Amino acid sequence: MDRNPSPPPPGRDKEEEEVAGGDCIGSTVYSKHWLFGVLSGLIQDVALFLQEFNAPDIFMGVLAKSKCPRLREICVGILGNMACFQEICVSISSDENLGQVLLHCLYDSDPPTLLETSRLLLTCLSQAEVASVWVERIREHPAIYDSICFIMSSSTNVDLLVKVGEVVDKLFDLDEKLMLEWVRNGASQPLDQPQEESEEQPVFRLVPCILEAAKQVRSENPEWLDVYMHILQLLTTVDDGIQAIVHCPDTGKDVWNLLFDLVCHEFCQSDDPPIILQEQKTVLASVFSVLSAIYASQTEQEYLKIEKVDLPLIDSLIRVLQNMEQCQKKPENSVESNTDETKKTDLTQDDFHLKILKDILCEFLSNIFQALTKETVVQGVKEGQLSKQKCSSAFQNLLPFYSPVVEDFITILREVDKALADDLEKSFPGLKVQT
Repeated sequence: MDRNPSPPPPGRDKEEEEVAGGDCIGSTVYSKHWLFGVLSGLIQDVALFLQEFNAPDIFMGVLAKSKCPRLREICVGILGNMACFQEICVSISSDENLGQVLLHCLYDSDPPTLLETSRLLLTCLSQAEVASVWVERIREHPAIYDSICFIMSSSTNVDLLVKVGEVVDKLFDLDEKLMLEWVRNGASQPLDQPQEESEEQPVFRLVPCILEAAKQVRSENPEWLDVYMHILQLLTTVDDGIQAIVHCPDTGKDVWNLLFDLVCHEFCQSDDPPIILQEQKTVLASVFSVLSAIYASQTEQEYLKIEKVDLPLIDSLIRVLQNMEQCQKKPENSVESNTDETKKTDLTQDDFHLKILKDILCEFLSNIFQALTKETVVQGVKEGQLSKQKCSSAFQNLLPFYSPVVEDFITILREVDKALADDLEKSFPGLKVQT
């Protein structure tokens, strides 16, 4: 166990002493966070013992009465560690009074307490036996929506934002009805009009709050964006969710710009090794899925200038598909072990997620190809986004399921660059292109 930090050396002025002592317990030299870490670690071994002596009831009393942020953080944190044991999780979840007290902790203004509360909720929501109990409790407390939206839209604590995002993602994955309720919450005001400033509480809209949290998380580490991208992807599975994204011009444009920037300048870039795709496959699937849904709805939206985004998107989509081909190639002279079941399972999971990503990429790419104009094709050939190599990579993935789309593209391409069109036809003799 790490030792407690040494006391501060003498000779500091008053201001320095106040700063140094900010994490101390009373007049002692014991660090609050050190003690919290020790207690949390001990709980992993003594959780069942604490449960036997009704520790949850004691903590409930503390949470209901104490105004001390660190004490509340410790109590919720210990309960969160105890809840990792299935039997204790069921017991905690079945206690209606404790459940109400814990949900009230979501209204706390202390980030560490909010973090521990979110961690506890996520643990409970991940247990199949009790998940529905917590979903129903949360549905019965509409103020939780406002609290979570406030956290997402205003917090700069990235650890908290990620954990709150995981809670929202789990809730939406478990219960589509709750997701729809939250999507519609705050939508009584016209979506295309800004909220009026008043002394009343602001009306939170879900998508702008998700977007603000995603931007904050990205500023710290883009690799942590997975959860917020998946939340947006879940929203696009229902009509109301898509409308919540695209109906308000400012919101739709902001979401589009963020995701467009991620795939064009952040994830899976040309100077990245192909293996990076294994790390980014799930977040890329979510990002491209949302972009595809927005793109498909762009016929009703004026803010998307598709003639300016088609070529960069084609470039990004083909680049990811090419990396996927590299990832799926077996290394030369590789020796497969028939006894290593773990590696086989991992490979199967990788193939599954890559297949999902490929399906999303191909559907999106086919939609873009269908929208290409002759002018855009001219530009793409000139700038290299529609070179022979890239077109060949696209065709390899689009055929045979999207044959009509490829054939229509070849017809347009022949008017732009007949030699290139002829070369591609020779490479893919199965195409039936009208001349």
